[in-house]
Amino acid sequence: MVFKKMLQKLGVGGPSVDTVLADPRCQPGGTLTGEVRITGGDGDAEIEHIALSLVTRVERGERSTGQVEFHRVVVAGPTKLTAKEERTIPFTIPVPWEAPVTEVGGQRLPRMELGLRTEVSIAKAVDKGDLDPVYVAPLESQDAVLEAFGQLGFHFKSADLEAGRIYGVRQELPFFQEIEFYPPSQFAGRINEVELTTVASPAGLVVVLEADKRGPFGGGDFIGRFEASHHEALDMDWARIFGEWLDRVASRRGSMMHGGHGYGHHGHRGGGMGGVVAGAAAGVLGGMMLGDMLGGDEEGGGEEEA
Repeated sequence: MVFKKMLQKLGVGGPSVDTVLADPRCQPGGTLTGEVRITGGDGDAEIEHIALSLVTRVERGERSTGQVEFHRVVVAGPTKLTAKEERTIPFTIPVPWEAPVTEVGGQRLPRMELGLRTEVSIAKAVDKGDLDPVYVAPLESQDAVLEAFGQLGFHFKSADLEAGRIYGVRQELPFFQEIEFYPPSQFAGRINEVELTTVASPAGLVVVLEADKRGPFGGGDFIGRFEASHHEALDMDWARIFGEWLDRVASRRGSMMHGGHGYGHHGHRGGGMGGVVAGAAAGVLGGMMLGDMLGGDEEGGGEEEA
């Protein structure tokens, strides 16, 4: 992908910049490589810096969203660019482990947008280019978790990013990804929806579930937390683990539950919880096509441990 933008703050005849990604697709913890190609304008220019930033849109309240720069790398320091000079600056930038997933099985998640922005500073004027789209696919360990939701018969509802942090979970980024599912039919009338978070790190995953329980015997939000290394996550029977947890939540007559998996709760309550994404490896979830899982409608209590 390429974006091209004249440095308008310097006037007509100023330098122009192309940022070219070798591959706009990546995974959490991976890298993005490419080149920044600069062409000098009608006169010499003193470049103060060139930086690349990963940017996404985050919800900051009930009806407010805004762009958030969550990773920034300076790829060039002070240098002189002569008139009409052409210069290429190669780069490799790391992708944060907590980067939100934007597509699963090649299918884009609704409302998930992420881009790379080029910033050039010349003569104290900072020009920020348009976003060059970046697509983040889940890790294999995340896919193992997501596949379990398809095996259990869940249907995708919505995905968004919420500002805040999850209590008891180590986070590097100031936001989390919230994925909401409609529950399978066996929980109808007892569980309204289930939200999924996976917070990735080099060591593994923290998986957080939030079930919105309803019914005549009490309701509220029930939280479950599970941890595994990336290797362990590939061998775990997530469908059984999640199914047993949901059975306990659905059968409770009160609003308080405890479990044996190190369950935690949120320090921030926005539209639910957060984490990383919904979908299926290779487009299939336990025999259900990814399109079926993502085919639900988009978005149009206190929390207890479970």
